[in-house]
Amino acid sequence: MYSDKVMEHFTNPRNVGEIPDADGIGEVGNARCGDIMKMWIKVENNIITDIKFKTFGCGAAIATSSMITELAIGKTVEEAEKITNRDVAEALEGLPPVKMHCSNLAAEALGAAIADYRKRTASTA
Repeated sequence: MYSDKVMEHFTNPRNVGEIPDADGIGEVGNARCGDIMKMWIKVENNIITDIKFKTFGCGAAIATSSMITELAIGKTVEEAEKITNRDVAEALEGLPPVKMHCSNLAAEALGAAIADYRKRTASTA
């Protein structure tokens, strides 16, 4: 049902935790399945230098959160903003159709953190 890559990111998720002095924080959830994702980003010179997440949900939700952090770190804010749910699913070597909404949540959480970062930097500019 799940690819080896999904199972690897579920059992050994990358970048779990919080960033106390984050430049952007995003939180999203899906009321129907109960998954909640919170993501923190640190940005220096327009590059995402650190990213952490906490996810309360199923194995696919944890795996997609882990994978999107791996895809986003080291990218410019604009490059990270273009990461789609399909990019996440492909990097995980596929997701069952019933779990594709998890990749949507991961992309939305990153997008929310970037939006928060932009809001914060706009108010200090």
